[in-house]
Amino acid sequence: MTTPPIQWYPGHISKAEKALLEQLKLVDVVLEVRDARIPLATQHPQVTQWVGTKARVLVLNRMDMILPQVQQLWLKWFRAQGEEPYFTNAQDGKGVVAVAQAALKAGVEVNQRRKSRGMLPRPVRAVVIGFPNVGKSALINRLLKRRVVESAARPGVTRQLRWVRISQQLQLLDAPGVIPARLDDQLAALKLAICDDIGDASYDNQRVAATLVDLIKQLDATAISPANPLHLRYELDPTPVTGEDYLHNLAEHRNQGDVERTARHLLTDFRKGLLGAIALELPPSSLLKL
Repeated sequence: MTTPPIQWYPGHISKAEKALLEQLKLVDVVLEVRDARIPLATQHPQVTQWVGTKARVLVLNRMDMILPQVQQLWLKWFRAQGEEPYFTNAQDGKGVVAVAQAALKAGVEVNQRRKSRGMLPRPVRAVVIGFPNVGKSALINRLLKRRVVESAARPGVTRQLRWVRISQQLQLLDAPGVIPARLDDQLAALKLAICDDIGDASYDNQRVAATLVDLIKQLDATAISPANPLHLRYELDPTPVTGEDYLHNLAEHRNQGDVERTARHLLTDFRKGLLGAIALELPPSSLLKL
């Protein structure tokens, strides 16, 4: 399929990014949220520069959408890089308490410095940043135990920065999703599209669905994914054909040759977890034995 490169940088993100950089001067801790299915593709290249010397807590959300053995691989890999990832499912709250505790622990030094200067303690200020639709607002709502910030399963819902008081000890800044102004890695961009972490106006559904099939076939060969999930779901084996051919065959098999409708259904099934818990990325050392 010959389609234009995936690029998406709407005006509200550009504006919000500038405001975020101003607010970062006021925060003590940065909570960086990524999609557990694609932890590398949802790593913003400028986060390290933005964070500077501030404390940072790495959150890998949607842990329910990857297999436990894949989670363990990522845990080992990140620890080998000197990082401690916190896995969460912001929809049901799993792992969220540990994130709050990590943020408070990281901000302890702030009040220790204030105390040494004869100043009263204040709540730790944290900002939640990450790509669109990775679950930042849902995470804040879970921390609050009530729906305070708008959250929906589509990118671009949060458009303005907003401070939210979690407790007497912790304040969080909910920020719109940030994304690089230019997506040079087009495979990563395709993964963002597959996972619905980028605006749907930026990509072609058929190209993205075909790429999903190819990625699932590659992962199936590693034995670290549900066994042949496409065959189980659609009763059509993808093994002997390309992702593009499979999409057309599936369209004939289920939708009277309507390839666009088939592509949309395939992507929706993946996003809803109906194909099973499938990670689209494994660590570079994923062939390491568990």
